[in-house]
Amino acid sequence: MSAAHPLPDATAPALSIIVPTYNERDRLADLVEAVFAAYAKRGLDGELVIVDDNSPDGTGALADDLATRHRIQVIHRRGKLGLGTAVIEGFEAARAPIVGVIDADLSHPPDLLPSMLLLMRRTGADVVIGSRYIPGGGTKNWPLGRLMLSRLACVLARVLTPVSDATSGFFLIRRDLARGVKISAGGFKICLELLVRGRAASIVEVPYVFVGRTAGESKMNVKEATGFLQQLRDLRAFTRQHPPLHQRHQRISAAELASLSRQSAGGD
Repeated sequence: MSAAHPLPDATAPALSIIVPTYNERDRLADLVEAVFAAYAKRGLDGELVIVDDNSPDGTGALADDLATRHRIQVIHRRGKLGLGTAVIEGFEAARAPIVGVIDADLSHPPDLLPSMLLLMRRTGADVVIGSRYIPGGGTKNWPLGRLMLSRLACVLARVLTPVSDATSGFFLIRRDLARGVKISAGGFKICLELLVRGRAASIVEVPYVFVGRTAGESKMNVKEATGFLQQLRDLRAFTRQHPPLHQRHQRISAAELASLSRQSAGGD
């Protein structure tokens, strides 16, 4: 059974970020401190929802301890049930109208979250995606083979969505679109799944630099790659039964994002 740590108060936050974990004890505390520092810097009332798949390294216990000092819900699951389902379970527990996802290993920049939220509010977008594959985005500490596989996956996903980085693990989405989506993918590509099954109509991509993990265990493996191909087949079948919406899609440049970040620092 899943169990959630109670919220410190009953006031709904402005933003809920889901952190799926499995053996992430090495970096989780750093990630939590960085996220709440970003919230505090911009005067943002936000929460984290940590969803742990019964990590044998003690990640769940650490999350419980962190929840005594920060606005965190902790969901303990009975085993390694998959990243995609962890995210969906986190969305169900989240209290904010806008929800999002970030990796526990600091491969995504927490400082960008307030600007992504401000952008979502100002554009009325359904989804704001941190993109590695638009101008201003990129990757660091990634082997060439993994980068090529990632780029190929995004190219293949273009038959379903105009998004350049549909396999991104760093994004915000309206909670009403995310909740209740029945996914077929238990693995990495939850963003693609939500873009298609969540019926998102307006999408904005912002550039960021993904930093490959230097601690912990990489989740990329052959099983996940095979699962992605099955996911594409399932989503193609879904779109045949549910004709896709015309997705309005725009990219925000690094300069525009920097300007927005400065505005956000002064309050929105």
